[in-house]
Amino acid sequence: MIPQRHVSGDPLLKVENLSKTYSLDSGVKGGGTVNSQVLFDVNLTIERGEFVAIMGHSGSGKSTLMNILGCLDTPTSGHYWLDGRDIASLSDDELARVRNRNIGFVFQGFNLLKRMTALDNVATPLLYAGATRSESRKRALELLRQTGLGNFAAYQPNQLSGGQQQRVAISRALVNNPQLILADEPTGNLDTQTSREIMAIFEQLNREQGITIVLVTHEDDIAACTRRLVRLQDGRVVHDGRVPT
Repeated sequence: MIPQRHVSGDPLLKVENLSKTYSLDSGVKGGGTVNSQVLFDVNLTIERGEFVAIMGHSGSGKSTLMNILGCLDTPTSGHYWLDGRDIASLSDDELARVRNRNIGFVFQGFNLLKRMTALDNVATPLLYAGATRSESRKRALELLRQTGLGNFAAYQPNQLSGGQQQRVAISRALVNNPQLILADEPTGNLDTQTSREIMAIFEQLNREQGITIVLVTHEDDIAACTRRLVRLQDGRVVHDGRVPT
């Protein structure tokens, strides 16, 4: 059975005074560890249906923030609520369910399983969520058709172009009907025209289905496709507002 999106009156995402510090090996014999703080008191609220770009130079903390929003990492201090739930209070099993059922991930490198067909790549998360094989494959084919790849369902990743692989990845991100899509540099490995096509898919998903999308990018023209820009610098939010036109 395909999970249904849960809707409450809470913001979809809320981050309050969030900081992250990593303990790193000093690299000096007997030197122990050194602390490296990458996020400083970040506050961020994202409502349902928003389309948000997070930008910043390398080392600004944007990937760390994205990992925390995706429940792939935890803050050192501060709070993160997803759909009204305090993420820090969830067990490992509950976090795994949140990642599988509530969040769709799209990565720069596609992260497709090389020996699986496009259809099976898309269907696999739904199988893990408890759907039958028949239902999973039916849903996967619907999504591949929606992203223009219905005729490529039997192809393996190495038989597809970069843009086609990213369409498969987007279909996979959608298969569990998530509340949120997190896209980390989704056009980073694509040419200009293909990047436009991928962003058109995101825009359509946001506009027509109301899916909340948060993407990390370093490209101004990609950020311009969104409706809100959050800019990080040295681990702090230095801008949060409408995308400049």
